[in-house]
Amino acid sequence: MRALLQKLLLLLALSAMPAMAADWVLVANPQSGLKALSHDEVVNIYLGRYRYLASGLTAEPIDQAMDAPIRAHFYRHLVDKSVGEINAYWSRLTFSGKTRPPRVVHNSEQALQLVARTPGALAYVERSKVDARVMVVFQLPE
Repeated sequence: MRALLQKLLLLLALSAMPAMAADWVLVANPQSGLKALSHDEVVNIYLGRYRYLASGLTAEPIDQAMDAPIRAHFYRHLVDKSVGEINAYWSRLTFSGKTRPPRVVHNSEQALQLVARTPGALAYVERSKVDARVMVVFQLPE
């Protein structure tokens, strides 16, 4: 009986521990000509400052839906901004006609599909979802 109680307490303790943070990466189409991107390059692409990749292809960044936790994580860790701050940033730029915000998809699978068929596309996804259709070009900080 005591061993059963110890196992139960251990199980309860483990279930109360916070889940490990997901491992997020930025992926590109294997035909993009990219090997890796620096933090600054990713910032400049996702903030509309760079319109072209180093390979000469048009940069086509992809965002996930506004309510997706991955989006909040991405911008918080990339530029220390909330989704609201990013939305305000893009509202100003869009109104001025200078550039357009990244294309938005509903989930990681849609992002992967789009990257797989678009040579200049980039998307942030969970590392566990990466497959042979895409290649990792940047590891997001945790």
